[in-house]
Amino acid sequence: MAASPLPRWAPTPSPTRPLRVSSASQTAISSCSSWTVCSSLSSIFVPLFRRSAPPLPVDAPANGVDDDGDRVGCHPLDCVGARKRGHHPQEASPMVFLTWEDLTVTASSGRGNRAVILDRLSGCARPGEVLALMGPSGCGKTTLLDALAGRLGTDKKRTGDILINGRREKLAFGTSAYVTQETLLMATLTVSEAVHCSAQLQLPDTVPAAEKRARADRAIRQMGLATVAGSRIGGRVCKGISGGQRRRVSICVELLASPALVFLDEPTGGLDSAASLHVMGRIASLAREERMTVVAAVHQPSSEVFGLFHGLCLLAYGKMVYFGPAADAIEFFDANGYPCPLRRNPSDHFLTMINKDFEELEEGTTLTLPRAAEVIQTLVDSLISQRGSGMKNEAFTIKEGAPLAKKRQATFLTKCAVLTRRSCTNMHRDAGYYWLRFGIYIGICLSIGTIFFNVGNSFASIQARASMLMFTSTLLTMMSIGGFPSFVEDMKIFRKEQLNGHYDATAFVISNTLSSTPYLGIISIIPGAIAYYLTGLQRGFDHFVYFAAVLWACTMLVEGLMMIVAAIVPDFLLGIITGSGMQGLLMLNAGFFRLPSDLPKPIWKYPTYYMSYHKYATQGLYKNEFLGLAFEDLGGRGLTLNGEYILKTYLQVEMGYSKWVDLAILLAMVLIYRVLFLVTIKVGEALKPMINCISVKV
Repeated sequence: MAASPLPRWAPTPSPTRPLRVSSASQTAISSCSSWTVCSSLSSIFVPLFRRSAPPLPVDAPANGVDDDGDRVGCHPLDCVGARKRGHHPQEASPMVFLTWEDLTVTASSGRGNRAVILDRLSGCARPGEVLALMGPSGCGKTTLLDALAGRLGTDKKRTGDILINGRREKLAFGTSAYVTQETLLMATLTVSEAVHCSAQLQLPDTVPAAEKRARADRAIRQMGLATVAGSRIGGRVCKGISGGQRRRVSICVELLASPALVFLDEPTGGLDSAASLHVMGRIASLAREERMTVVAAVHQPSSEVFGLFHGLCLLAYGKMVYFGPAADAIEFFDANGYPCPLRRNPSDHFLTMINKDFEELEEGTTLTLPRAAEVIQTLVDSLISQRGSGMKNEAFTIKEGAPLAKKRQATFLTKCAVLTRRSCTNMHRDAGYYWLRFGIYIGICLSIGTIFFNVGNSFASIQARASMLMFTSTLLTMMSIGGFPSFVEDMKIFRKEQLNGHYDATAFVISNTLSSTPYLGIISIIPGAIAYYLTGLQRGFDHFVYFAAVLWACTMLVEGLMMIVAAIVPDFLLGIITGSGMQGLLMLNAGFFRLPSDLPKPIWKYPTYYMSYHKYATQGLYKNEFLGLAFEDLGGRGLTLNGEYILKTYLQVEMGYSKWVDLAILLAMVLIYRVLFLVTIKVGEALKPMINCISVKV
């Protein structure tokens, strides 16, 4: 059979866009200009609600019904069994036309200087199409996505215009979704549980629970995850599904609400070529059917994946070297003297020509390429000169469209219930969260009970009881630092889902508090009972209940403190060091190692002593233990000391109020620390860049 004259990389006709027929007289530059000028502006903004339906897929049945009896042409995730149930899917999202002009982003580079990350970029993304952002590593693809999505950090400064349907407005929930480059999922959940929980958070309560589950199951099948639906996602805690499958779960979760604008950062990262083609094909199909606007940063797609892109924005070190139809990029390079070799992937050719990280070639190599800096400058000059001002005149003088309305989502109570249930499942399955601590607590309390076994009522038992109570209340609560890595993972997941609008900080704090309460109760009561009764502390069930309540309040309080640290400190190792230092200072001023009267009054007595929760814990436990006891001198002198005298004279406990006031102060501090945790989350974004700068300098 004769060899085909077509190059091997030539993609098959894409089902997501019609074939382009280029005449001999049409140059690459004119084709690029026609796309960047956005020649279809009038068809997008004038008859916005009179647009004809997109063509059906090639394999769609003629009667408009697929094999499952569902309607064809509506969103596959919205029309689950719609025909069978007679239920109409949710109202479709409004179309989004995204434009940006002279977009520049700079970041602080130290010593008052600012580095330019993006340099005067202009472009547009249209409904029903996939715009690919390509370029070498570090060229600014993720920064451009963050700028367009309104997610730039406070350490970066943006200038230029970003318009949504011709208006300057923020993206509301349901109108956009962002799939980050880093896969952040709860490792202990199964694929099915993760997607179902996300559906319950994003979809309004008016959608029946059965439909939410059906929509989630359909999304799982669409992303090729049906075979691993019952498998745990995995990560730090346990081995689970592959990295590519986790990537698909992340995409699946963000597409549940059918957003009108989707940002994808490396959607094919960790996927093989077949999975990449399937995922990008599915995304392109959704863009066509639902008129979604998709902007995807792709590192190096295969030729088949490259054939799915409608538009291409090619970046090189912050500059735009090409913007236009993806199919015309080869002609653009050819017209500027850099033709793509036959049988070569066009994306490989583009990145090779504009990558100057590896220009120092090894001796003896036969590879000869033009200097990347020269190529970049040539392409940039050509793009600027040929594009002219057509895009500015048309794309940025369009009539403003209606503002985007926020989609309905689950109520606040529903979100709290779903998040609490999800957090409880995570804490139950993550051995390092509480169960490892529970085992260590039992071992430590057994050691305490055997060392202080049956201390008795002699004078020597006074110091033994005080030491046992101080050690138990400090060490067991300080062990909460061991859960800090899990706290950091929770904070990462929360920040991602908060930015995507799934829920707010208040719901997260409430659910985290409610889910941790029973586990902290278990690890306070059972190990505490072992230490309490082996030591032979004061009999009476009410005394033990108070002892366990103080331990529970202290652990709740320390967890709140460590969550505050996790919200501020970006690294778990730095967080453990910071939390340990804070605990040590509070412990040192508790009034045990130095009696309250001996503490230096500036700083250590006022206010640190009264801020330390150890002070109220130890004094409450002292009152609970010593009041009502009498201690005899075994030396034969017949002396007897009552507990109240010991509290006042030897331990210097404040006797002006009862032990229940100490417990009430601890419970109030638990509430205060949780409120501070909430406040820290809300203001933490402003402090995080400074902390990152400090950690980098160190």
